[in-house]
Amino acid sequence: MRTTTAVMAVIAVVLLGLNLRVAVASAASLFPDLQALLGYGPLVAATLPAIPVVCFAFAGLATSWLVGLFGLERAMSLALVLLSVGLSLRMVPSVDMLLLGTVVAMCGLAVCNVAMPSFVRKYFPRRMAGMTGLYTITMSVGAALASGISVPLALQLESPIASLAVWTLPCVAALVVVLPLAVGAGRQRTLSPVARLSPWPLLATRRGMAITGLFTIQALLVYSVVGWLPTILIARGMDATTAGVLLGAVQLISVPAIAIVTALVGKGMLRVAFMIATGSSLAGFGTLLLLPVEVAWVPVLFLGLGFSVFPLVMVSISRSSGTVEEASAMSTVAQSVGYLVAALGPFGLGLLSAALGSWGLALSILLAVAVLQMLFAYWLSASESPPSRRELIAVDTGK
Repeated sequence: MRTTTAVMAVIAVVLLGLNLRVAVASAASLFPDLQALLGYGPLVAATLPAIPVVCFAFAGLATSWLVGLFGLERAMSLALVLLSVGLSLRMVPSVDMLLLGTVVAMCGLAVCNVAMPSFVRKYFPRRMAGMTGLYTITMSVGAALASGISVPLALQLESPIASLAVWTLPCVAALVVVLPLAVGAGRQRTLSPVARLSPWPLLATRRGMAITGLFTIQALLVYSVVGWLPTILIARGMDATTAGVLLGAVQLISVPAIAIVTALVGKGMLRVAFMIATGSSLAGFGTLLLLPVEVAWVPVLFLGLGFSVFPLVMVSISRSSGTVEEASAMSTVAQSVGYLVAALGPFGLGLLSAALGSWGLALSILLAVAVLQMLFAYWLSASESPPSRRELIAVDTGK
């Protein structure tokens, strides 16, 4: 890889990572203000946090097709255009435009989510753990920044809608960097036997089931926290600004946690890394359920450490096969199935808490799911070898 291309690829990884959660985290901190401004009811309030996960499921299915049609870089450029358009639509002070803009933006984000492991594998085949750590760290930094300053920014601009609009800028910056890579790469269509396989046979492999199951569980837990943590803390008496800052703190704490767990993976200690991350997540939901809001920093600390499960799953996806196409297939099935099931978390928990007038039962459910996450992580880390091409073909043909 030429030096210029390598530098551009590193910058692209950083900027793409920065955008992967900004659109979600910025809105989550502003949901109470947006509801007060636009006057929508409990159904819309429960739907908004669920939209990203649903879009990640269905739009993510198109990623392999888009990559095959346009090439990896052009597909990601198209995704960034969709993200920019969707974020721009959210600038219109209307419930319909808020919903439509969120759907369009999250569809673009879905393609970026699924394509990132393939992008890392293509440009950094010998540094997959390190580059995965880099983009998940920048993802966490972006989410922390968006969560922490969205409410103060809305106060400064005197509008939560205006605060949402600010987050279009980093998306445009990412598009400016990815476009030259798309032009340089041209239209790439690799016609290997695995590229012609449907990703769904991977669900019949032990590793495919383990990766998909763990991705599903971590996505449900993460998006329940991102979507509802400020609301939970506000319902317990915390002011909105502090609640938004604490959501940002969760994301910020995940930065050193990601660096630690990816370093452990680099030393061949995947299971240790998984146990640290999933154990911290379990402790986070337990303390959030049991401790008073005055010591909310305790669950925030553990939840931030628990967010490092995500890069470990991404590393597992990147390592799951021998080619970019195989990694793309694994990423597609894990994220599409995972996000579809995970969407039940933010949506269902929001309706449940609204019906009961309390978050106690919802948090108890999340605690039980965190236990399941630890079990799946132990199962996945027991077998690090990827499914062979022969196994995939045999499963696909039924032989």
